[in-house]
Amino acid sequence: MNSPIIQLYPHPVRERPLKGTYLAHNVRRFASGNRAFVYTNFITSLDGRIAVHNESTQEMQIPELIANDRDWWLFQELASQADIIISSGRYLKDWTQGNAQEILQVDDPQFAELRNWRCSNGLSPQADIAIISSSLNFPIPDILTACGRKVVVFTTADPKPERVKAIEKKDIPVIVAGNRKSVNGATMVNKLTELGYRTIFSSAGPKVLHLLLTSHVLDRLYITHTSRILGGNPYASIVEGERLNPAVDFNLTSIYLDPSGTDGLSQLFITYDQP
Repeated sequence: MNSPIIQLYPHPVRERPLKGTYLAHNVRRFASGNRAFVYTNFITSLDGRIAVHNESTQEMQIPELIANDRDWWLFQELASQADIIISSGRYLKDWTQGNAQEILQVDDPQFAELRNWRCSNGLSPQADIAIISSSLNFPIPDILTACGRKVVVFTTADPKPERVKAIEKKDIPVIVAGNRKSVNGATMVNKLTELGYRTIFSSAGPKVLHLLLTSHVLDRLYITHTSRILGGNPYASIVEGERLNPAVDFNLTSIYLDPSGTDGLSQLFITYDQP
């Protein structure tokens, strides 16, 4: 973590420490009284892949060949600025099977300074969690509500009553926020805003990004571009779903060059904002 990165944009070009780079963005200042600020983060290969097929589990997973501690630290800086983090039932399944990166850990000493940052800014030690699931068929690990963390579940119309009851038994509210096909991103974000959340970080995958884009509620996109081509099928990119019509436009906000990525390869940390 000691190797510096280079700010390429906005000018002037300069070196800066990796740590604190995304905390300095201070995304909390962008939240308005009308709607919470929504942002997300992805890491991709040079050919745009965010996941590869695991032959043993038959699931898609973040490629070990591009995952790295420096990107993961910045991910944690983004998560640390959130009042609530969007996840998915699919993630919880993968997590309990040991096939997902940890975003739910509340006591990892590696990130103690980020928890301290939250506390010094009047926030709880860990952000709350919003889970999106149409089936509601996911495990509910005890860690989900550890240390007083609040959880809220968003689902599609006509959910199975027995699943709703099982989740609500753990004092977790289940909110219908869409039709039978999909959760509506605007309905979800408006509800979270009503509940008092000012910053919402989506750590979920390409399908959730699609619903945020189609509902026009995503404000900022963070992408780490690693310098490695992976290839392979199926192809998994940052967004999955029907063609966006109209297309969703972004403006470039910042670019940082990290010369010390995976195996000494360079990587770019890039930020885009909705105009």
